[in-house]
Amino acid sequence: MAVQTRDRNLVVTLQDLATRLRIHSIRATTAAGSGHPTSCASAAEIVSALFFSVMRYDPKNPKNPNNDVFILSKGHAAPVLYAAWAEAGFLSPDELLTLRRIDSDLEGHPTPRLPFVDVATGSLGQGLSAGVGMAIGAKYLDHSTQRIYVLLGDGEAAEGAVWEAAEVAAYYKLDNLCATVDVNRLGQSQPTMIQHDLETYRARWSAFGWHALVVDGHDLDALLDAYEEAAATAGRPTVILARTLKGKGIPAAENKDGYHGKALPAKEAEEAIRELEGRLNGRQPAWTPRLPESAPAPVITPGRLPSPPYIAGKDQVATREAFGKALAALGRTDPRVVVLDGDVKNSTFTEEFEKAFPNRFYQMFIAEQNMIGAAMGLAARGKIPFAASFACFLSRAADFIRMAAISNSNFKLCGSHVGVSIGEDGPSQMGLEDLAMFCAEPNFTVLYPSDGVSTWRAVELAAGIQGPVYIRTTRPKTPVIYGPDETFQIGRCKVVRSSPDDRITIVAGGVTLFEALKAYDELRKHGIPVRVIDLFSIQPVDRETLARAARDTGGRLITVEDHYLHGGLGDAVLSALAQERVAVWKMAVREIPRSGSPEDLMDCYGISARHIVAQVHAALAG
Repeated sequence: MAVQTRDRNLVVTLQDLATRLRIHSIRATTAAGSGHPTSCASAAEIVSALFFSVMRYDPKNPKNPNNDVFILSKGHAAPVLYAAWAEAGFLSPDELLTLRRIDSDLEGHPTPRLPFVDVATGSLGQGLSAGVGMAIGAKYLDHSTQRIYVLLGDGEAAEGAVWEAAEVAAYYKLDNLCATVDVNRLGQSQPTMIQHDLETYRARWSAFGWHALVVDGHDLDALLDAYEEAAATAGRPTVILARTLKGKGIPAAENKDGYHGKALPAKEAEEAIRELEGRLNGRQPAWTPRLPESAPAPVITPGRLPSPPYIAGKDQVATREAFGKALAALGRTDPRVVVLDGDVKNSTFTEEFEKAFPNRFYQMFIAEQNMIGAAMGLAARGKIPFAASFACFLSRAADFIRMAAISNSNFKLCGSHVGVSIGEDGPSQMGLEDLAMFCAEPNFTVLYPSDGVSTWRAVELAAGIQGPVYIRTTRPKTPVIYGPDETFQIGRCKVVRSSPDDRITIVAGGVTLFEALKAYDELRKHGIPVRVIDLFSIQPVDRETLARAARDTGGRLITVEDHYLHGGLGDAVLSALAQERVAVWKMAVREIPRSGSPEDLMDCYGISARHIVAQVHAALAG
């Protein structure tokens, strides 16, 4: 790749800025007493080139939706990101010295508390997936000239999620996506697998369909040429493989193992800064920002969903099917709604949305980590993505889900095929721990609809609330018990059977609600009135209604769920009633199940109507 002739003043300015980024990173991490200055130093020229020559953005308005996007996937290099925004004028140099303090938003790894951070990073291997989502949105939905730049470390290239993102980016021909890999050779505890073997990196990325460029990551001319070539490349994404030295410019640490994640002691910091300052051109670097194209933000007024097309007491519908039909209806009311699928659209019924809006449906194939990462990216740029798969497969992406909670990402997930009620497919396909996973994240809303109407309303509620939402749907058909005008709220449950004489409360959800209703009918024959609650909202949970039911029924409750014993519906109820004087009996799947019919499995693992009746008798006799 030939180096082009360009204004030498620009190159000098960018080199000075790279040196200043190193100085800021050393000062900030030494002041904090922790951090990753050597990881910042290797990326200084890359960040300088991007922020002060390549990217189009308004440095006074990081939230401008037309700005080019920068994602720091190697989030441990946060100080160099903060330093870039200081040199751009958005932060002050003094603010950089608050790094990692409890009263500062300049955290050890970037989070969206900062206006120039779209998604939390620091759990390696996730930034490229978010970039894929953003690039899809910019290219196919917004039809904008916006470009997405992702900076990865070479160590995180060992993560499978990186390659999930790489193959999907090539599949969708995301020529507005440019990744840079900071190949500095050294990982946290030892050198990386292929160290500075740049030709192997090139071969791997090329095999995935990317335009791969190898450059000296400390040569600004080479970097600028590469970014120009990336912008001119059509039909496929570009990766710039930048050979760098970890700790570049820090004599005590340059290209040496054992310095990862270590702030320099004050004396070493002073010596390194003195040497770096000696390399400066002697004047304050001046640069003129490349502002983005101005485009007015569309004004969107979402409409209301029509009434659900189900008749109480007559229809039976699987909640997974109701989810798909509700999605299609939602798409007609709000153009921000986008759907991602993990090659299960005919099982989750997201194909209903694809039929209606093929231009807003994106197949992510069997790569759940990337699917959720891409949803995070779409959400960060103003879309309302729904992503769906079998609940058990979403567990593959648990770390992405955790980082989405940290980001308070406005995406919506649906897990279908939950519990033993899926039947003959066996335990590998049964989502039996999904509630535990999602309820463990404090920013998640978790909804568990039981029939077609409540599912319809769950989709509507999910789209209307800011933040991540999980909807749990089931495989078998269930009776429609709610009328079309029934209202549902996040944080509220539904009392479906009650009387002043109720002796115990049964709390259920999904398929077990109907087992509880069968038990209600059987107990009623024997003169035992019970209250039945549909725990539609698992998180947040309706403490008020549950506490009132407990007090009304002698402090006795039974929970029954198609989920493992820990972390699900029962524990949500126990948490809600922690300060009440109650006795709670939890009925759940207590061992690894096997294949069988749904009816046989629910009975075998103790969550059928027969077992509920027996538990009521035992609780009342105790």
